[in-house]
Amino acid sequence: MTDTLENLATESRSFPPSPEFVAQSNVTAAIYDEAAADRLGFWAEQAQRLDWAQPWTEVLDWSDAPFAKWFVGGRLSVAYNCVDRHVDNGLGSRAAIIFEPESGEAETITYADLQKRVSQAANALTELGVEAGDRVAIYMPMIPQAVVAMLACARIGAPHSVVFGGFSAEALRSRIEDAEAKVVITTDGQFRRGSSMPLKPAVDEAVEHCPTVQKVLVVRRTGDDVAWNDERDVWWHDVVATAPDTHEAQDFDAEHPLFILYTSGTTGKPKGILHTSGGYLTQASYTHNTVFDLKPETDVYWCTADIGWVTGHSYIVYGPLSNGATQVIYEGTPDTPHKGRWWEIVQKHKVSILYTAPTAIRTFMKWGADIPAQYDLSSLRLLGSVGEPINPEAWMWYRDVIGGGRCPIVDTWWQTETGAMMISPLPGVTECKPGSAMRALPGIGAVIVDDHGEPVGPGGGGYLVLSEPWPSMLRGIWGDPQRYKDTYWSRWPQYYFAGDGAKYDEDGAIWLLGRVDDVMNVSGHRISTTEVESALVSHPAVAEAAVVGATDETTGQGIVAFVILRGGIEDGPELVQELRKHVGHEIGPIAKPRQILVVPELPKTRSGKIMRRLLRDVAENRSLGDVTTLADPTIMNLIQQGLGAGN
Repeated sequence: MTDTLENLATESRSFPPSPEFVAQSNVTAAIYDEAAADRLGFWAEQAQRLDWAQPWTEVLDWSDAPFAKWFVGGRLSVAYNCVDRHVDNGLGSRAAIIFEPESGEAETITYADLQKRVSQAANALTELGVEAGDRVAIYMPMIPQAVVAMLACARIGAPHSVVFGGFSAEALRSRIEDAEAKVVITTDGQFRRGSSMPLKPAVDEAVEHCPTVQKVLVVRRTGDDVAWNDERDVWWHDVVATAPDTHEAQDFDAEHPLFILYTSGTTGKPKGILHTSGGYLTQASYTHNTVFDLKPETDVYWCTADIGWVTGHSYIVYGPLSNGATQVIYEGTPDTPHKGRWWEIVQKHKVSILYTAPTAIRTFMKWGADIPAQYDLSSLRLLGSVGEPINPEAWMWYRDVIGGGRCPIVDTWWQTETGAMMISPLPGVTECKPGSAMRALPGIGAVIVDDHGEPVGPGGGGYLVLSEPWPSMLRGIWGDPQRYKDTYWSRWPQYYFAGDGAKYDEDGAIWLLGRVDDVMNVSGHRISTTEVESALVSHPAVAEAAVVGATDETTGQGIVAFVILRGGIEDGPELVQELRKHVGHEIGPIAKPRQILVVPELPKTRSGKIMRRLLRDVAENRSLGDVTTLADPTIMNLIQQGLGAGN
C-alpha cells in the first residue's frame, strides 16, 4: 500500500473546480441524481451516444448472475462507431491519430485515412482465412498498425488478444494457446531508447508450440533481418497495403466477444478476461467523454499507456475513437532522446488532456521540475492518473508543476475486469483531495465492506466491492466460467470483489489502498506472486521461492524474492543476476525482481504455509509482526541477517 491509513486520514487539502472550468463542463452535479433515480435508464441514455444497427429490447439481463447481458437483442459495429460514422458525419479530415515515433517525423492520420487502413486490414485478414469468432493475437509496439489491427479484428468480428510487447515468448505462447489464436500479428522489431529490439523471434518461438496458428502477419518496422517461414509468415506490406481500401463494417450482437485480455491471477496462470461489444463500448465512450470533459473539436488528447494493457484498449483505441477525438500516440520512452521528451511532445502538439500513471509522475519528480519548466505546457487543461493509487505528494507535483496549478486532476480507479473507469472525480463537479479517487461515477455501485461483507461508514476501511452490474464488466474468464465465479463472486455472492483494499475518509471520499491478494502492482502492471515464484523455481539452482510486493517510491510496488538454493549451489551476485534474467525470460522484463535474497529457509506455519506477511516486513525494513505461529521462529533472525545480500 502506497499510504498508511493514518497518512490518508490527515490529508485535508481540497481543490474545487475553477468557475471557468465549471462553466464549460460537459456535465453538472445533477448527473449523479439522474443515474441514481433510474440506473438502467441512465445507461440506456449513454448507449444512445453510439450508432446501433438494431435497437435492443432489454437494457440488462441479470437472470444468470454473475453472467450479464447488456443491451439484449441490440446489434452494432464497434469499428463503424470508432471510424466510419465520423467520416459519414463529415469529419473525415479530422486528425484521429498523431503518431510521434521515437525518432523521426510525426505522422497525422485522419479519420478518412484510418477508415481506409482499417478496411485494408480487414480485407487482408479475411483473405488469410480469419472469420467472425476466430481469435487473433496481436504482439506489437506502440505504432499505428497496432490500432489498425485491433479495429480490423473488431470490424470482422474476430476477438483480439493483445499481448504486451515486453512479454516473453513463453508468456506469449501461453496466451496464444489459451485463446487458440488462428493468426498472430507482430512486427520484425521495435525501437527502444535509440536501438532496435527484435519481436518476431519471440513469436517464432511461441508459435512452435501453438498448432492453431495458421499465419503470422508481420509489419516491417525496424528493417532488421528476421527468420522466415514461407508457408506461415506474410508481410503486412504485401497483403494489407495492397488490399482494397473499402470494406463494409459488419454489425454483431451486443454480446459478441470483442477482445480477450490476459491479466495475472493468484494461481499464476493468467486469466483471459473476456469483454463483449455493446456494453463495453457504451461505458468506454461515456467515461472517456465525461471524465476527461472531452471537446473533440478542439482537444488534443494523450494517454501514455501501451495498447498491451486495458488502459490502451479503452482509452487509446475504443473510447477516444468512438468520441471522434484527436489523440497523440508515442512510440518511445519518456527519456529518449532526452528527459524532456514528453513535455516536448505536449508543447509541439498542444496536448490539452494528459492521462498517465503515478509511476511516471514519480519518475519525473526525481528528475526535477526544471526539466518540464523548459517547455510551454500552457495547452494542458486537464490531467489524469491511472494504474495504481497516487500518493498526495505526486498528485500535488503533477498539479503544480505539470498543470501549472490550474488543471483539474482525475484520479481514476478501474481494472482490466471492469473494462472502463468506475471511480473518479468529475472535473467540472468534484472538489478533489490529493490522492483520492473520490467517489463512484454516475451509474456505478461501489461499496467498501468489512470481513463480513457489511458496508462500513465514513472513516471505515475494508474491501472495495461493486454492488451492481455495469455495462463494461467482464463477461467471464475465457474458457473457464467456474474460475470467474470463484475468483470474483465467491467471497460475497452479492458483490463483485475487486481484490483491492479501500477506505472512506470522514467526508466519504474513497482512498484506494492497493491489492489485498497475492497480486502485485508494479508500475500499474498486475503481476502474480505465484507466477514469479514458478519462474524462479523453474531455474535449476532454486529449490524453493517466495515472492512479495514491497513498497517502492517510484513503481508503487517492487518485487522482492526470497529463494532457497538447491544443495551444492553457491550464492553470489552472478547467480542473483542470472535469476533476475531468468525471470525476465520466462515472464518479461517487467517481472524481474527488484531484489533477490538467498535464505536458508522460509518462514512457515506448522501447517506448512509460507508467512508472506513476515517477508513483507523484512522487505520493507519494518519490525516483525507476531512470529509465534511459525514452526521455527528463529528462521526470521537468519533471514534478517542475510538482508541486503542480493539486489
